Amino acid sequence: MASRTIGRLFLSKLSANNVKTGNFAQNVRLLSSPATATAYLEFIKVSKAGAKSNVGVITLNRPKALNALCNGLMQEVADALDVLEADSSVATIIITGSEKAFAAGADIKEMANNTYSQCVSGNFLSHWNRVARTVKPVIAAVNGYALGGGCELAMMCDIIYAGENAKFGQPEILIGTIPGAGGTQRLTKAVGKSKAMEIVLTGNQVPAQEAEKMGLVSKVFPVDKLLEETVKLAEKIGNNSQLTTAMAKECVNTAFETTLEQGLHFEKRMFHGTFATKDQKEGMTAFAEKRPPNFTNQ
Repeated sequence: MASRTIGRLFLSKLSANNVKTGNFAQNVRLLSSPATATAYLEFIKVSKAGAKSNVGVITLNRPKALNALCNGLMQEVADALDVLEADSSVATIIITGSEKAFAAGADIKEMANNTYSQCVSGNFLSHWNRVARTVKPVIAAVNGYALGGGCELAMMCDIIYAGENAKFGQPEILIGTIPGAGGTQRLTKAVGKSKAMEIVLTGNQVPAQEAEKMGLVSKVFPVDKLLEETVKLAEKIGNNSQLTTAMAKECVNTAFETTLEQGLHFEKRMFHGTFATKDQKEGMTAFAEKRPPNFTNQ
């Protein structure tokens, strides 16, 4: 997608949500790979990465607040996901922050004076779940602090890669509240009841290496290599059929959310469904002919 088209889509989305927009920088490069023009918004940056420019990258950009998740930032993330999902050239999406902080938590100042009735009537934090509803694979590249809402945001992603300096935690208990965007639910599914209870009830921070051991994080890398390795993973995933990838992702999420019996039934039907796709025919034919497949996502 041409950079001007990306720009128009973002401006359209943001105008509809009354979110302040900025300028678009030309000829931006991420790592050593060419990237399209980056959309500079108020709270995030959006670009493309990878040799084929098929990796969308959302970078949280509130450095003075350690990328605290305010309502405006999460709305911009949701808008960015809408645009990247609509872009057929984008196969996978990365969400990252800075070396110092992925996101140090939700914006406490913004929510401190909320009342119970305001939270219920406004369905507070409901739009944060947009990340978890993304059809394309989403990878969190976490350096520094991923606390509270930041940890919850990372867990909404499909895979978490972490830098050696990353620290995860749900410290809401220390300020008189509890996690509200999946912290008690996704964390328990990921690490088990005992570990989740310890993290949630103490507010303790978990270093990257420990998070990897408990299954919260997939892999840990040196800080300066994290984004590069995450892009490599995104590119590898992007080489497969986007259609089949979406089906596989849905099956894994079903295992996460249902019983074994229900999951096995769903998986079987999705497996059967792949035989109605052109990509299944191409993939198996290419395997038999000992050549790389040419997937068309159909």
